[in-house]
Amino acid sequence: MADRATGEYETTREHGGDAGRLSAIGFARNSPAHAQALDRVRAWTRERFKLADDVPIVVAEIACGLPGCPPLETVVAFWTADDRRHQFKLFKPVQEVGPDDLPFAWLIDSLVASEISDCC
Repeated sequence: MADRATGEYETTREHGGDAGRLSAIGFARNSPAHAQALDRVRAWTRERFKLADDVPIVVAEIACGLPGCPPLETVVAFWTADDRRHQFKLFKPVQEVGPDDLPFAWLIDSLVASEISDCC
């Protein structure tokens, strides 16, 4: 985790970010509130797509230093019974995500990740 945090600091610094803001982000990622936000998005995803309790759902908040990219975004991935990986991004920090931010359930087939996908 320390290597990832260091990489994010370097990326933010290279693109004009400030270390104080990043320190606050890193601290928030270790907080109970951050863990609860990840759990909420995981539960909403399970409910929205009617996924069984044993279906793995990965929710992560990632930093992006590329021009035009939000500073923090939430990435969600899950697998269906036929071993297809589905994924989507929400262009906001995980603590700002609400249930209405998730894609509609009928879009599930469009969320299938291709083998050459660059999303996650």
